[in-house]
Amino acid sequence: MSFTATSPIIDETTVTSLYRLEGEHLARKEARDRELASILKGEDKRILLVMGPCSSDNEEAVMEYARRLAALQEEVKDRVFIVMRVYTAKPRTNGDGYKGMMHQPDTASEPSFVAGLKAVRRLHHRVITETGLTTADELLYPETYPFVEDLLSYVAIGARSVEDQGHRFVASGISVPTGLKNPTSGNLSVMFNAIYAAQHGHHFFYNGRSVETSGNPFGHAILRGALDANGKNIPNYHYEDLLEAAHRYQALGLQHPFILVDTNHDNSGKKFAEQIRIVRETLTNRSWNPIIHDVVRGFMIESYLEDGRQDQPEVFGQSITDPCLGWEKTESLVREIYQYVAE
Repeated sequence: MSFTATSPIIDETTVTSLYRLEGEHLARKEARDRELASILKGEDKRILLVMGPCSSDNEEAVMEYARRLAALQEEVKDRVFIVMRVYTAKPRTNGDGYKGMMHQPDTASEPSFVAGLKAVRRLHHRVITETGLTTADELLYPETYPFVEDLLSYVAIGARSVEDQGHRFVASGISVPTGLKNPTSGNLSVMFNAIYAAQHGHHFFYNGRSVETSGNPFGHAILRGALDANGKNIPNYHYEDLLEAAHRYQALGLQHPFILVDTNHDNSGKKFAEQIRIVRETLTNRSWNPIIHDVVRGFMIESYLEDGRQDQPEVFGQSITDPCLGWEKTESLVREIYQYVAE
């Protein structure tokens, strides 16, 4: 058993010198980051949508989606704030399958983290500079965060990573809103322990250095459903689930209570069209209960240009990982959310 190096040590400074934000693009990102912080604090009452493809496997398809999403954001900006999912590293249950652009910048090429990190920066940079949107990514590998830190406006910690101390500690040093999902078991205590850890400072070993963090006040909950021991989906977006999660915030005294409902994954059973119904039910529950209304203030939605998924990248803008809502349904759903918020 051994580790075989396939590249020299990847120099952080060399990679981060590529595709940097400057001038008006940097100013716009900083302004949107301030708006997003105000939403997490509850000062800005807009609904937050973190939405986009399950995985960003094709740069041109992602950019076409981004251009459409930017136009839609402009249309609904007074009631809805959109951060685009540009997810570039994908967790795989058994280790097989496409692992994301960070591994393979081109799905037809051999894996290369060096090329992958550069491609990831280029894609986030293009979305920000060409559309004015800001972006989210999943922190699958804590050690890669410094390579993309300056480009991200939102970070997610996935269901398989949320129990890991390394992810929790790194989340405590992230300066932008960081959503922590409930684990695949659905155990809310695990998720809230992770949020508590993320909101507090720590001293730990990271990327070859001893580091200290001050805590991330914008660590928050993402409810994504669960699986029981027999592999059956257990949704956790229903009225009682939302109320219990909101009360957990109160019991722990956490800062800035905020819940995103992940409308896909084990909440939908990966039946992508169910995301529409889940959003509708959640909005109704917000209208019934003031506690839910004040804490449940966003959705994570998987959408792309075309409905569904495919095994091989043959259809432009269709997911090669989890199934997604196509653009027509996405556009309709965002407008429906916009109208509902106004009522």
